[in-house]
Amino acid sequence: MKITIGIINISDRASAGIYEDLPGKAIVATLGDYLISPWEKSYAVIPDEQDLIEKTLIRMADEEGCCLIVTCGGTGPSPRDVTPEATTAVCQKMMPGFGELMRQESLKYVPTAILSRQTAGIRGNSLIINLPGKPKAIRECLDAVFPAVPYCIDLIEGPFLECNPEVIKVFRPKGK
Repeated sequence: MKITIGIINISDRASAGIYEDLPGKAIVATLGDYLISPWEKSYAVIPDEQDLIEKTLIRMADEEGCCLIVTCGGTGPSPRDVTPEATTAVCQKMMPGFGELMRQESLKYVPTAILSRQTAGIRGNSLIINLPGKPKAIRECLDAVFPAVPYCIDLIEGPFLECNPEVIKVFRPKGK
């Protein structure tokens, strides 16, 4: 089964070319470190516009068949931060444990982690995870939650993701 992973940097400034897309590149690098399975990326840099975020998530999940969609940015409390709202609008099931664990991990580094609204959800056969926008926080959060990601994708009937055990130890029940 082909593995396609969606990566979306949600940033007004990066989408306008005001600054380099470092967060999206951090996601690609991190997934490249984790995954042994060959995979392709579907990539977008878009502004903080809820309807555009929703359309991009739907396209990647429904049309491109991404088993995993990782977003960065738009998870704070400012009026333009609408990534969690867009994710909630397009998902059939929310997975609040992802956001809880990411905030818990981020609190080890910054007290402002309580301001972050990262979340995750399921749309069809796609797991959508919202990450913060800082490259360092992206790796910290993915390191925390990724051990559960391959098994979650198994459970929603996605492709088998094989990971490098020297980089990330994923959990699957015995016999899976």
